[in-house]
Amino acid sequence: MPDYGSDSLGWAQALLVGGVLGAVFFGGLWWTVHRAALSPTPARWFLVSFMVRTAIALAGVYAVGAGSPAHMGLCLLGFVLARAIVLRATKPAPAAAAVASRVPPCA
Repeated sequence: MPDYGSDSLGWAQALLVGGVLGAVFFGGLWWTVHRAALSPTPARWFLVSFMVRTAIALAGVYAVGAGSPAHMGLCLLGFVLARAIVLRATKPAPAAAAVASRVPPCA
């Protein structure tokens, strides 16, 4: 008799790990943008951050999806869902957005 319980647990774990990987990737991107804006060498921040974030994400997706296309797909789905969550979490407050909209883009 097939054991469907453990399979669904594996799917949930793959989705959760994908979400964590996505949160690390996109949260790291948000952190990098804020750090690089204040740095005298922003290109270095972006390059190193990109390499580290990509290495972590690829290693995680490869580890989760090794041998199972369904697990890899669910991991990638969690990664994309984490992007939406990070976008909402890092969205500026409405008052800050109103102040920022009054500043000319070249100022």
